[in-house]
Amino acid sequence: MKIKAYLKPTCGWSMGVRAIMQKHQLEYEDIDIINNPDNYAEMVAKSGQPLSPCVEIDGVMLADVSGEEVEQYMLANDLVKATDAEAAAPTDRGCTDEEHEKMRSASKPIRFF
Repeated sequence: MKIKAYLKPTCGWSMGVRAIMQKHQLEYEDIDIINNPDNYAEMVAKSGQPLSPCVEIDGVMLADVSGEEVEQYMLANDLVKATDAEAAAPTDRGCTDEEHEKMRSASKPIRFF
């Protein structure tokens, strides 16, 4: 199975997709859409829309999905088997306000001279 996941480096939805990949021990390409504008453009061109995460599995694009939705797709199409393993992060939600604030305070301001 070839998996390309168009993800943000830090985002609750993106972390949920990563958690599903880890839960099922799947190899995948983690494509950063924030720090590489070409990756973002590729995601938009392939998915037909600007929202993330997007996950391409064997040529099928799942656009603007949660980790939970990715797992449901893979289970429904017999790409993975059900497991009792726990996901390492929530798979059905974005970041909390506190997590957003922590990310903001951790980033360095951009200065234009």
